Formats: sequence, structure tokens, C-alpha cells
Amino acid sequence: MTMIELPMAAQDDLCVARVPLFQGLTHEEQVEVAQVARPTRVDKDDQVYAPGSDVSQLMVVHTGRVKISRVSPDGHEQIVRVLGPGDFAGESAFISGARPDHFATAMETGSMCVFRHADLDRLLREHPSVGLRLLQGVSRRLDETEARLASVISGDVSSRLAAYLVSLPARHTGDGPTVTLPLAKKDIASLLDTTPESLSRQLRRLTDTGVIAQRPGGRVTITDLDALLELAGED
Repeated sequence: MTMIELPMAAQDDLCVARVPLFQGLTHEEQVEVAQVARPTRVDKDDQVYAPGSDVSQLMVVHTGRVKISRVSPDGHEQIVRVLGPGDFAGESAFISGARPDHFATAMETGSMCVFRHADLDRLLREHPSVGLRLLQGVSRRLDETEARLASVISGDVSSRLAAYLVSLPARHTGDGPTVTLPLAKKDIASLLDTTPESLSRQLRRLTDTGVIAQRPGGRVTITDLDALLELAGED
């Protein structure tokens, strides 16, 4: 793994000012936090940590994406979630001391803010708002996990795909809301607990029925939002 610690002078902008965990702090408080943040670069496919690792730090994604995944005994990778800017990993080790049961892998070259547990403990005591934001992030993650589990148990691939498309940030165009698929189709399939072939069939079916229109560059225009919401169970 190639994790390169970046120059200390870059910490204020790189690791604090734009990270949601610290946006409730004053500039002076952010500068204080920056003194203990270690801005670190990761390259694509770097393994941030593996199951059973001794994770003694909280890692906050600043740029790029990190996938959280598990591998079954037969070698099948199941993506649990994808972390983007502002998301964090390693909180379980900080809260409970538990070692991870999953992999964290960089999906592209990016940067992270890394905090040693001892420094993080002091920061939370001095700045309770950071702890509140951390808890809010954990709570949101649990809500998403429960919703996804319910979808897997009670829904089919088409409803999971519809819910996923509805959840993506959209840019409104004359033809309808347009989203950009943030992951390769094989990774989206893993995230939705299906196969790439099944995902392609469902996308084609939604296209053929006029619910969506697939565009170049991974863009998808939702041409019948009501139908997609109904399929997602959000009508």
C-alpha cells in the first residue's frame, strides 16, 4: 500500500476547512484541529486496511472514493458502501476497539485526513460539536444499512436499482433529471447485491419502457420520474 503523508503546510485547506465533520468550528478552531490532522494521499487500489487490522486512527475522505467491501469464502466481493468526500472510516475501532471485518480500498487516487485515536479523543472532549457530527454520520450510515437490508429482503433487483437511481444527485435538464453513475457497472451491481448481467438487463428494461434514457459518459436521464419512484417504493 502506498499512503503518502502530505506536507504539513497544506493541512488547513486539505484536511479541515472542507470536511463536514469540522464545518461547525470557527476558523481558529479549524486551524487547531489541522495541527493534529495528517493529510495522506492514497493511490488507486491501495488497501487502506484489511479485516483484522489494528486500526488506530480515524480516516476522513477529503478527495476520491474508498470502497468498503467483504469477500466471501468463494472469493466473491460484496461492496458494502462507497465513501466519498466527507465520509469516514475507522470509527468502530475508535468507539469500541473492534477490529474491522471488511476491506477499505481506494477506488481512485485521492487524499484523506488521518487522526490518531489519542488526538481524536482530545478533540472530541474540547469540541463536542465534532463528536455530534460523528454520531450523526454513524446514525445516517445505520439508517442506510437498514434501508438497504429491507430492500434486499423484500425487493427485487429492479426496485433496488430504482431506489439507487433516485438517491443519486440529479441535474435537471429539459428531458428530466439527469444523474451520473458514480461507479463502474460491476461495482454498482455488487453494491445492489446482484450481477453485472442482471444490472444490464434491468437498465435495458427501464430504457425500453421509457422510464430512463441512457446517455454517454455514464449519464442516465430519468424520463418518467413517477414510474421510477413507484418502482422504488417511494410513490
